[in-house]
Amino acid sequence: MKFEKGAILPAATPRGFTILEVIVAMAIGLVALASAYSVFVAHNRTYKVEERIAEMIQNARAGMDMMTREVRMAGYDPFIPPADAGIVSAQANSIEFTMDITSSFGADQADGDTDDQNEHITYLLYTASGIQKLGRRSTANAVSQPVADHISALSFRYFDAAGLLLGMPVADTSVIRRIEITLTARTALPDPTFAQNGGYRTYTLTSMVTPRNLGL
Repeated sequence: MKFEKGAILPAATPRGFTILEVIVAMAIGLVALASAYSVFVAHNRTYKVEERIAEMIQNARAGMDMMTREVRMAGYDPFIPPADAGIVSAQANSIEFTMDITSSFGADQADGDTDDQNEHITYLLYTASGIQKLGRRSTANAVSQPVADHISALSFRYFDAAGLLLGMPVADTSVIRRIEITLTARTALPDPTFAQNGGYRTYTLTSMVTPRNLGL
């Protein structure tokens, strides 16, 4: 077909994508999407692991802080006549002690006995709902109450006034002057990328406590 000079040419017919171009574009998009998803999954896994580790450390520190504060008060016995407060039982995995800090009337003052709430304390491990916990008993016959969850180990070592390690269990608790507490917590769930301990990460705290009122 011939066109005269100055004639208006017909518009070019628009072209679409070929099947090959569409397939290549989809493949590139899928590769980019897969890369983005793998990065998201890795970051999400790392975040969950760090969250569990932070929770584990908080549990261990809260449990240790509560134990050390109360063990330090073992033997507090200001009333006259005294209530003979002190360490009742010194085991490798538990400790039982008394202190005269309140009265049967609820007043925060000594009354010459250790029969009131929070005066006869025991720390130990126990299991409830499949979870091992650091437990605390507030009286001699009380049921263990949870202080911290997912605690895998609890141990005590006892020393006399000369700093000598006492044998277990301590037969004469009246000679105890210092107590070493070791507490190990673990994450609530295992980390598949962590090869040790069945995937559970652990955190251990050790504290040396000198009760202020023993031997007075």
